[in-house]
Parts: sequence; C-alpha cells; structure tokens
Amino acid sequence: MSKTKSKSGTLTVITGVIGSDGHSIGSWLVGHTLSEAGLKVVRLGSMVQQADFVKAAVETNADAILVTSVYGQGYLDCQGLRQKCDEAGLKNILLYVGGQLVVGSEDFGAVEKKFKALGINRVYPPRTLPSVAIDHLREDLGVA
Repeated sequence: MSKTKSKSGTLTVITGVIGSDGHSIGSWLVGHTLSEAGLKVVRLGSMVQQADFVKAAVETNADAILVTSVYGQGYLDCQGLRQKCDEAGLKNILLYVGGQLVVGSEDFGAVEKKFKALGINRVYPPRTLPSVAIDHLREDLGVA
C-alpha cells in the first residue's frame, strides 16, 4: 500500500486508546517511541471513540491509526472502524491494533483472524514492542 506523502515526507500516525478503556501509559509509550522514530504523532489519549480517530485522521491526512486496548473489549470497540474510515474517504489508511484485545487467553492466531476480518491491517499481542509497528508502518507504506 503506497500513499502520497506531504512535502515533508513525514508519516502521520493517530494513536489512542479505544472505547471505554482508560489505560494511558502503554499508549503514551507507543506515541513517544513513534515520535522518537521521526513520525508525526497525534495523540488522542484514552477513552477515544471511533469517530474521534476518524476525524483526527481526516484533519491531519494521516497514514495510519494505531489503536491500543488493554481491558479486553478491543474487538467490540473496533467493530465498524474500517467502515467509518472508508465512509470518510480514508479507504487506504492503515489500521493497527494491539494490546490485551480480548478477555481471557484466546489463541492469538484466532484473535488476529477476528480483527483482520474487521479490516484491521496489523494486530499485535500484548507486550509487542512499538518498534515492530514502526517497521510495519514503513514496510506497509513503502518508505525507508
């Protein structure tokens, strides 16, 4: 997936904790690491609704939305996000999600399959380092 970049060539990423999830430290660490890697990060904080992710992505011409969730309801909170992006003209935006996405100890392969069926491009299990997402962003967008 390739996208025309702004004049600066900087990747823009929206980050936040989706739904009613109030955790913030993990999302802050992800945002900080992305910034340190030279990406433009728009941090929405915690308890962010889908519409707010989409609005921020439209306003900033973002390349990706990185959603975190640790309270186990990520699957419910992400249902319909791809459709909302498509409706807003963001058909090519990358959607990444990571954290404790479901309640219990469901096999991660099954969890990943569920999220990909929702139109999520990349799904990360708990404790995935932000550098993995950075590498995937660059790979998926075809930038060095």
